[in-house]
Amino acid sequence: MADNTNKQRTIKNEVSLTGVGLHTGKDVTLTFKPAEENHGYAFKRIDLEGTPVISAEAGYVTNTQRGTRLEKNGVAIQTSEHVLAACVGLQIDNLLIEMNASEPPIMDGSSKFFVEALEEAGIQEQEADREEYEVKEIISYVDEETGSEIMVVPACNYEVTTMVDFGTKVLGTQNASIKDLSEFKDEIADSRTFSFLHELETLLEHGLIRGGDLNNAIVYVDKELSKETMEKLRVAFDKDEISVKPNGILDNLTLHYPNEAARHKLLDVIGDLALIGTRIKGRIIANKPGHFVNTEFAKKLAKHIKAEKRNKVPQVDLNQTPLMDVNQIMKMLPHRQPMLLIDKIFELSESHVIGSKNVTMNEEFFRGHFPGAPVMPGVLIVEAMAQTGGILILSTVPDPENYLTYFMKIDNVKFKQKVVPGDTLVFKCDLISPIRRGICHMQGYAFANGKLCAEAELMAQIVKSKES
Repeated sequence: MADNTNKQRTIKNEVSLTGVGLHTGKDVTLTFKPAEENHGYAFKRIDLEGTPVISAEAGYVTNTQRGTRLEKNGVAIQTSEHVLAACVGLQIDNLLIEMNASEPPIMDGSSKFFVEALEEAGIQEQEADREEYEVKEIISYVDEETGSEIMVVPACNYEVTTMVDFGTKVLGTQNASIKDLSEFKDEIADSRTFSFLHELETLLEHGLIRGGDLNNAIVYVDKELSKETMEKLRVAFDKDEISVKPNGILDNLTLHYPNEAARHKLLDVIGDLALIGTRIKGRIIANKPGHFVNTEFAKKLAKHIKAEKRNKVPQVDLNQTPLMDVNQIMKMLPHRQPMLLIDKIFELSESHVIGSKNVTMNEEFFRGHFPGAPVMPGVLIVEAMAQTGGILILSTVPDPENYLTYFMKIDNVKFKQKVVPGDTLVFKCDLISPIRRGICHMQGYAFANGKLCAEAELMAQIVKSKES
């Protein structure tokens, strides 16, 4: 059954797992910790000076040869996908993942133990609403070299289908699907990673799977196994004896499902697409997926979502009776003409505000700002955006008339379109993080003529006025 809650979720208590990294062979302790609303997923390296944090974002992917590697300022997280798949599969939105090494423990090569740990920690619903991107058109990415392709199409839930063709007799063609994330725990989470014998030999020769054993990876024997190779594997895996099962699997593992390889590929897709950073309402169809095509698609979709969000003009009827008119605004804001730069407020919630300003030729600034070709100064557009955000932060106190709002920081300011006399500006400010101690961190947008004309990341603080 689908999880219909629209609230963000984290965990109630921290919980830890220990093991070894598959490729590094290093002992590692991983600790899941609760995180605040709108935090998303992030990894924290507590073994390094300054305990640097790397957000789980597609833009930080630097290598996909043997798992998905994230790197920021020289600090890396290797093989992130199994951990992230568990987080997404349990529909947890906000987590801090602390590690004392660069690679999570491989455990049994699946997401099973991460799922069990997160459930043991307990899942906590939060106040903030979830952000969900509803797919309305087909978006795809194709790797021309391998023929791998991933696309997303409109659907009622987050669905995933993987189709794989390994071109070998021992494995052949497989597919796997889930119709809803609620199926992940029972149908996908325990599907283990796998390798072909020819790949395994190369990895062993280069010392690239120091933490591997035959309990955390299924090995498909796709070539004749010589006595020499058999002996190398026996030594590498510290086994008394190595054998090949009738179904072509090395040693003593029993498959959980006939299509376990395809299910694990589906697990990888879910983990890699967690790097989009937004919950998806749509169906993912992946043909011959791999970490490279997965993460390239994640980058493309994340960029598409960001652009659509940035350019999405709020649907506001400017002729309707506003939530607040200019007189009500002046009761809340200390600004007065000519520095009062908003006229109406149409929406106001705990996390966002929408307001507007009619730009007329009578504005004082047009007298000196290009009189022959009047353009509204960009700094005043940002100021108007900030005043709109001021309504949001002042709405959190019972006596807003006794407070003043001051800028603390303005980042990532971009101007896209000119604003001229006759335009109507629509401003939208969204909280980036919850308001704490009178400090408001928000993303602001300004729209005119159906287009984004400016955006900025703003931080402001309210303080008691001396007269109050």
